[in-house]
Amino acid sequence: MARNTTRSPATGRHRISRRTKIATGGLALAIAVGGIVVATTAGRSDEASADPASKSFFIDITKVPAGSNVNKALQQKGARGTFTVDCGRNENQHFNPDNFIAQPGIKNGAQHLHDYVGNLSTNADSNNKSLLKAGTTCKNGDKSAYFWPVVRIDTGDAEKNPPGKDPKGDRAQSAKDKASSQVDCPDVASKLPDVPDQAMDEVNRNLDLLDKQIDEANKRIANGDLKTPQDIQNAVIGPLKDKRVATIDRIAIAIGRRAQKPTNLGGLAPCVLKQNGQGGLDNGGGNSNGQPAELPGVNDKNEVGDNDGEIQRVQAAIITFTSGGANKVVAMPQFLRILYGDAKQSTNGPANARASWTCTGFEDRLTDKYPICPQNSKVERIHAFPNCWDGKNIDSANHRTHIVFSDQQGRCPQGFKNVPQLVIKLIYNIPRDIQLKGQYKVDAFAQEKHNPRSDHDDFANVMGQRLMNQAVNCINTGKRCNQ
Repeated sequence: MARNTTRSPATGRHRISRRTKIATGGLALAIAVGGIVVATTAGRSDEASADPASKSFFIDITKVPAGSNVNKALQQKGARGTFTVDCGRNENQHFNPDNFIAQPGIKNGAQHLHDYVGNLSTNADSNNKSLLKAGTTCKNGDKSAYFWPVVRIDTGDAEKNPPGKDPKGDRAQSAKDKASSQVDCPDVASKLPDVPDQAMDEVNRNLDLLDKQIDEANKRIANGDLKTPQDIQNAVIGPLKDKRVATIDRIAIAIGRRAQKPTNLGGLAPCVLKQNGQGGLDNGGGNSNGQPAELPGVNDKNEVGDNDGEIQRVQAAIITFTSGGANKVVAMPQFLRILYGDAKQSTNGPANARASWTCTGFEDRLTDKYPICPQNSKVERIHAFPNCWDGKNIDSANHRTHIVFSDQQGRCPQGFKNVPQLVIKLIYNIPRDIQLKGQYKVDAFAQEKHNPRSDHDDFANVMGQRLMNQAVNCINTGKRCNQ
């Protein structure tokens, strides 16, 4: 559907309701020519037209060829273990139109609403420190940020969206954190060799201790009584190195004793002082893309931009880490950022767009259209993330070149390492008559016109090193771990 929509770049927050739009239809012009409808909506400059998805975006799932889910085939190869994290289904209604990975520092920069589980503080100003300090919805304490665009039902009636969580308080805390310094230490879990089962408990205890040492060092800095970098070096950075040397030595000895060969973890002890907001690629801070600091936000119905309709809460959000077909995986570094899919696929081209849609009971097939499911089957989105890390960077300028997909044998490009593949399954209870009428859609940037190919997902790893080491161990040893 093509449409003419005028909207001010200012921060206006309200639109006329869908019913008002219909009632004032005499003020709008709708012309149907060759199946294309052009609609102009009269009103204030921040009002937008109704925006359903094109009927051409829907397909009967039974018409999609079986075997088209390449992720399912990979899961039958390599190490067969899994690590599943229970983070709920956003019961606390944490929504906002931010994206601290792709649009850091820009409030409402996503221009569509995200559904969040995991980290409780995630917003435009999130950075490593604010993410670490926050709580989580995950039962095992995983503070990672998991977020994806919401799905809405759009029937043209007035919406009854939940109010959601006001992000202002979290944004203020994140902005404060961004201005402060913190220690930056090499990740140890991602550098470990295979950990024998007999050494696992001792290794995990010491990985926990490393995280605790960093947390204590940052609290010491946050006290504010150390006035100069030299004071911090003498009182915090130097002593922290000594503690880390002893802890890392215990990890190396525990592995080497059980593996009956020496383990070299040298060079991982020294830490540096980093100012949050510097080096935006590795801390999620800063607005460097020339966009305004704040774009138009949500109205009182949780509508934003051209995204309107009733938000559909996920019936289940299943978060699982797998081998991605690899025989062995290594730990992700803490704060690794990963994007799935492409929210701007119409602009960027098809390279990063992914077929994500299916129905329960039909997971052997994926489609890049909205599925129409049989009776007793539910709409499902499956997001299988890139799983080959360059071994150095936790982010990159385009948020993609530092982590890519393995091939269909689970192998990574030269110089890349297999890390656990994150697979998120989202299940929705959308009435079948709504599916048949083509009345549900994913939130999207305006230029995407709710194309299901623009479906995407975002992840930042904030697991403690012990949790990540457990995930690696479960996957590599074929265990089915649920936490």
